[in-house]
Amino acid sequence: MGSCLSSDSRSPHPGSPASTIRKRKNSKKRSGSRNSSFDIHKEELLHRIPGRMFLNGSSEVASLFSQQGKKGTNQDAMIVWENFGSREDTVFCGVFDGHGPFGHMVAKRVRDALPLKLSTHWEVNIKSEDVLREISLNTGSSLYPEDAVLISAEESRLSIDVEETKKHLEVFQTLKESFLKAYKVMDRELRSYTNIDCFCSGTTSVTLVKQGENLVIGNVGDSRAVLGTRGEDDSLTAVQLTVDLKPDLPAEFERIRKCKGRVFSLQDEPDVARVWMPNSNSPGLAMARAFGDFCLKDFGVISVPEISYRRLSEKDEFIVLATDGIWDVLSNDEVVNIVDSASSRSSAARSLVEEAVRAWKITYPTSKVDDCAVVCLFLDSNSNNFSTASSTEDNDKTFVSMEMSEVSNNTGGALSPPALNRSCTVREGEEVSAVSNEEASEQDELLPKTEKEWSALDGVAVGGSKYKKK
Repeated sequence: MGSCLSSDSRSPHPGSPASTIRKRKNSKKRSGSRNSSFDIHKEELLHRIPGRMFLNGSSEVASLFSQQGKKGTNQDAMIVWENFGSREDTVFCGVFDGHGPFGHMVAKRVRDALPLKLSTHWEVNIKSEDVLREISLNTGSSLYPEDAVLISAEESRLSIDVEETKKHLEVFQTLKESFLKAYKVMDRELRSYTNIDCFCSGTTSVTLVKQGENLVIGNVGDSRAVLGTRGEDDSLTAVQLTVDLKPDLPAEFERIRKCKGRVFSLQDEPDVARVWMPNSNSPGLAMARAFGDFCLKDFGVISVPEISYRRLSEKDEFIVLATDGIWDVLSNDEVVNIVDSASSRSSAARSLVEEAVRAWKITYPTSKVDDCAVVCLFLDSNSNNFSTASSTEDNDKTFVSMEMSEVSNNTGGALSPPALNRSCTVREGEEVSAVSNEEASEQDELLPKTEKEWSALDGVAVGGSKYKKK
């Protein structure tokens, strides 16, 4: 259940290799940072974009809610972005579950930067395909007129379904390439940060783009996406859209083994497989893919997302994206039933989190409740226009400005966050209200009180590492 664990807090399974944890060279915090293209001003621009939500709230088509557990700083983040990429029929959603001493910062940085990168690569891919298609059409009509007649005659016999399927596959292929590129660039830039140490910190990421009836999902880690849909008898059914990418999945295990990483469980949590370095019992990552966690990137942990596609139908009602604070205590069926029975759509995400917290206290009464983040996206809106805020010229200009910054950044240097005034650790055992002064607390979470200086391989504090004892 836990995400990151040090050997200082638990003993390895008997027979597993063990050795002294080596401190990371040059682990001393580096001062200063490069000129940031993602500075405070750009963060303010992002937060002012109409249709972009990242705090507890709701719109006509989505409900969001996150609540801090009892382990310290809330390391979960979430986002819903309507009119994504200035497209009126498109929405972007995501949840991010940070782990490690700087996990809360990594999760929020990925939340803010990844959508921009995805939109930028998507636009580039679309333009490239349009150029290639135009060249192909022009070449075909000028060099092979007879073939063009035959093709035209053949196409006249194709069914509408075949043509529609081809169109949907093109959308999927374009978005798939965009997801892969965006995730790759995002992870590379995390490595270059000078004031967020991602060596032993990281985040999961499950994100989706819905354009009309096309749904494309990118998944890294063990957060999850589940669809609520109606079956043949009109009963509500849960369909899991992603796979929890745990280290003991056969393909993930084999990749890690080939890269000399180790996968084993601890004595007091035999059902939680973790990834360990070859010669030290750290960091004990409970997932096979993640952003960050560079101490394990040479040993089989990757940030390549698993991409999936679904063509939505009128029977599909809503999608739930949530971190493992939800899935560790509630089944897929329970989740979709809770969302379906919520008093209103606007309260659906909050109702789900409250039910999960109750389930934590009943199922694991001696454990600390985990952080929870939920995004509910409702699909049966009156039209394909997802925006509840008008797609104004100012909104478009702001978004284009942010995209241009991304293009410039990708060609001219690494993205880095603004410098922090204090070193960051995780507060232990402090529970903060999830509702009051949320926007102000966003900055407070990024700058928690200093308790000690972190050395990457000295281990991750139990109170802030998402470690959960069953």
